[in-house]
Amino acid sequence: MQRRGAGLGWPRRQQRPPPRPPAVGPRAAAMAPPRGGAPPGLGGRPACALLLLCYLNVVPSLGRPTSLTTSVTPKAEQSVAYKDFIYFTVFEGNVRNVSEVSVEYLCSQPCVVNLEAVVSSEFRSSIPVYKKRWKNEKHLHTSRTQIVHVKFPSIMVYRDDYFIRHSISVSAVILRAWITHKYSGGDLNVKWEENLLHAVAKNYTLLKTVPPFERPFKDHQVCLEWNMDYIWNLRANKIPQCPLENDVVTLLGFLYASSGENTGIVKKFLRFHNRELEATRRQRIDYPVFTVSLWLYLLHYCKANLCGILYFVDSNEMYGTPSVFLTEEGHLHIQMHLVKGEDLAVKTKFTMPLKEWFRLDISFNGGQIIVTTSIGQDLESYHNQTISFREDFYYNDTAGYFIIGGSRYVAGIEGFFGPLKYYRLHTLHPTQIFNALLEKQLAEQIKSYYERCAQVQEIVSMYTSTVQQGGGRQEACDLQNSYLDLKLRYESPSTCRAFPWEKELKDQHPGLFQALLEMGLWTVPRNQNESVLEIGRRIFEKAVKRLSTVDGLHQISSVVPFLMDSSCCGYHKASYYLAVFYETGLNVPRDQLQGMLYSLVGGQGSERLSSMNLGYKHYQGIDNYPLDWELSYAYYSNIATKTPLDQHTLQGDQAYVETIRLKDDETLKVQTKEDGDVFMWLKHEATRGNAAAQGQGVKKNRRLALELMKKAASKGLHQAVNGLGWYYHKFKKNYAKAAKYWLKAEEMGNPDASYNLGVLYLDGIFPGVPERNQTLAGEYFHKAAQGGHIEGTLWCSLYYITGNLETFPRDPEKAVVWAKHVAEKNGYLGHVIRKGLNAYLEGSWHEALLYYVLAAETGIEVSQTNLAHICEERPDLAKRYLGVNCVWRYYNFSVFQIGAPSFAYLKMGDLYYYGHQNQSQDLELSVQMYAQAALDGDSQGFFNLALLIEEGAIIPHHILDFLEIDPTIHSNNISILQELYERCWSQSSEESFSPCSLAWLYLHLRLIWGAVLHSALIYFLGTFLLSVLIAWTVQYFQFVSASGSRPTPARSSSDPPAPTASPAVTPAADASAQDRPTVTNNAEPRE
Repeated sequence: MQRRGAGLGWPRRQQRPPPRPPAVGPRAAAMAPPRGGAPPGLGGRPACALLLLCYLNVVPSLGRPTSLTTSVTPKAEQSVAYKDFIYFTVFEGNVRNVSEVSVEYLCSQPCVVNLEAVVSSEFRSSIPVYKKRWKNEKHLHTSRTQIVHVKFPSIMVYRDDYFIRHSISVSAVILRAWITHKYSGGDLNVKWEENLLHAVAKNYTLLKTVPPFERPFKDHQVCLEWNMDYIWNLRANKIPQCPLENDVVTLLGFLYASSGENTGIVKKFLRFHNRELEATRRQRIDYPVFTVSLWLYLLHYCKANLCGILYFVDSNEMYGTPSVFLTEEGHLHIQMHLVKGEDLAVKTKFTMPLKEWFRLDISFNGGQIIVTTSIGQDLESYHNQTISFREDFYYNDTAGYFIIGGSRYVAGIEGFFGPLKYYRLHTLHPTQIFNALLEKQLAEQIKSYYERCAQVQEIVSMYTSTVQQGGGRQEACDLQNSYLDLKLRYESPSTCRAFPWEKELKDQHPGLFQALLEMGLWTVPRNQNESVLEIGRRIFEKAVKRLSTVDGLHQISSVVPFLMDSSCCGYHKASYYLAVFYETGLNVPRDQLQGMLYSLVGGQGSERLSSMNLGYKHYQGIDNYPLDWELSYAYYSNIATKTPLDQHTLQGDQAYVETIRLKDDETLKVQTKEDGDVFMWLKHEATRGNAAAQGQGVKKNRRLALELMKKAASKGLHQAVNGLGWYYHKFKKNYAKAAKYWLKAEEMGNPDASYNLGVLYLDGIFPGVPERNQTLAGEYFHKAAQGGHIEGTLWCSLYYITGNLETFPRDPEKAVVWAKHVAEKNGYLGHVIRKGLNAYLEGSWHEALLYYVLAAETGIEVSQTNLAHICEERPDLAKRYLGVNCVWRYYNFSVFQIGAPSFAYLKMGDLYYYGHQNQSQDLELSVQMYAQAALDGDSQGFFNLALLIEEGAIIPHHILDFLEIDPTIHSNNISILQELYERCWSQSSEESFSPCSLAWLYLHLRLIWGAVLHSALIYFLGTFLLSVLIAWTVQYFQFVSASGSRPTPARSSSDPPAPTASPAVTPAADASAQDRPTVTNNAEPRE
């Protein structure tokens, strides 16, 4: 991006005439048109605004006659005694459908009387809604009165109803009248605007408007159908509410560590939902009124020409208004884009303070800029400067995005950003701004840290300089050894001169002085910054060596002072170690504040693991870090951009990041000690096609290379086809041939070719395309990213965070996911993971726990699950040295990651089901965890869900939908159980009988047994009741017959007995079939 307006403009103060005082009075006489332009805020059409100005030099009372009239007598008629005048009376002060107006006027010549109603709303101004004019040629020099019925549109007078769907809110209604002489440009055929310019007398008044929901309903004298009338009445009295919205935007609410590199926070403003606020914003595009307030802590001034603080980038990738930078000398460089298309920049007279928290307030009010810096919590004024311009600034805060810190256009400052507030529509004095430094303790800790570190660096620098210059012979101060004995024997004797350290200083840093005395400083670089950094590295390596012993975790408390000194020397691997120790309580008292301090310090020092830790914490919103995806992206993108560079430069401790799980015994068996860092890195390079890593490098021969690539391409090797395109692009500059080969390789699925095609479109050199095409470039970058291309992924994440392309709508969360994916391939992280794996394979539990904690806190999922597994294997170790619930914390972290293993969901489901230490039981979350494991294809997840149902738990419908189980088909628990057990059986990898198959068989046996038992029970009860009924009937008839007649000898009857309901098996079976529980009548399990 090109920076406009790098030079400084001459500031000029813009002067405006003072407003005229209002005049009031009971009557209205003619008034001369005033001089000057339209007052600010009218907007609308310029001509209409000019006409309204004639009537708006005062503030008349609403709906009452005014006396704002002045005689306007033509020069030719100055001797005439009669003066033209016009005034009117409105009988109703409010706007009504038909308002009765009495117009009284006097004409000295044949004239035309004009009456007009002009309306202004929140979006438009000076809209005529009523016009009437008439002639007066006979009644001259005589006062005349005419009654006029002014009719206003219904949308201004009535409420919304079935016929009036969109009534408007009117801000001002002006009723104006004037007289023009017929022979002086006042004919009826003349346009109204021209007619008004020739007025000899005029008058106006304001009518009081009625809010939309205080207006009456209109009687349309139309009857609606009953159904339409009923539907309308349901919402007729509902008053819609405007969204609660103001113009204050908190761009940053937490501290941001800016490393001075080309990454920063991207923010984007949306249009206001509130129509009045949005209308105000649009009106001020050429007259910006806004205020920026932010906290800063600067470590150094800019090392380049300019360093980014806060700047706007428009849709054309150009700087807009405002753009605030820091210069090499410490001044502010403020740049604005002008309406006429140019750019203007100005530099403040004062410099910014260093290593001190201060608040920077910049307010824009048209062409005036006020810059104020205030120091400390009490905001003592430090500097103040007012700059004025006559140029009009162009300001549209929604036509692009804001960047806090660095970007691919400019590096950021070195230091820390505090809270940043943006007042989009107001210019405020610093005393009116509410932007407190919320994280006061953390801010004070940062200040104290750098004050202490300045002391440490001074000690180290002076000590090193003194030793190297021979002012103090270090060898005479070192411990005695054979080599030094020989050296001292043959050299002139010398004594160790006491260094100029105060005893109090030595007591404050005993470990530092001890480390310096034991260190050979003659090999340290003579450059001051490099020497301090080298000593910090040596102190760190000494501390890590102690941590790598058998009881390394027990040594943490003793090495913390050495790590602090190493951090102060600028070696920020030590900062990350301290951050993890304090955040997890690893053999030190857990201190979240200290953990944040060292994590931010490490991030500011561009330590890769610290930046990933900060990005992860803001991505998830955990450990008291606020959830902020834009802030998370700033940290992740910093490491993501370094990852491909780290992979191509074999510097530092790097290793290939592999997904090796400690639960996977088969994978662990092939992991031998020979898989060290160098081996793993070379393996990674070999998979990438690096010939030097493969040991197959040949002497550079372009002709031979071209022939080999053509042969490989002819055999269908897509890497060779892509290589041919690269050859013609790099060496021949033949973009047509390069594009031809890359298109062919892209069709063959080569992600490098997709990326290369995107670069051609981005640079505007694609054959046949005359200019840049970012849309097509983005499409090819997206294809490359889907193929695993790192640079393509970085471009996609950038497009998602800015939202400047229609094909990439702004999605900060997706941008973080893509940047995180690349950052987690960084070789420095892979080195830590590999050291933890090697220690685990060797049985070194202390070292394995240490390195997996360091890797897990960066947010990489595989290390989190592995660490939780170690804590399960060695709970005694975790309980003794860790200040957090290790199993719960890291399994819980892992299940919120993309691609988490199913066993982590199962473990969290168990922890929620049984409860774990201080965590109470939560069946709902347990069900969600098991469901996620089941969705990932784990049979144990289906089995656990079925067991919960067996115990009486109810699976919510959204979980069933999640598992694609239709509640309408499976309407009861038995049917759901059958479906779950069948899916469990189908997902089981065991060939023989599995628990799922046995459970499914046991369920069906229970159903069959229940059906049989239910049928037998019904048969028994039916038989018993029928027998009782028959016995009672027989006994009853015997009793009746015995009481009604004499007893007679019994005899056998020849007639057959009356048929009775026999308890046969078949009816009972039918009855049982009809009364059987609904469980057995449900649909059969689906295959």
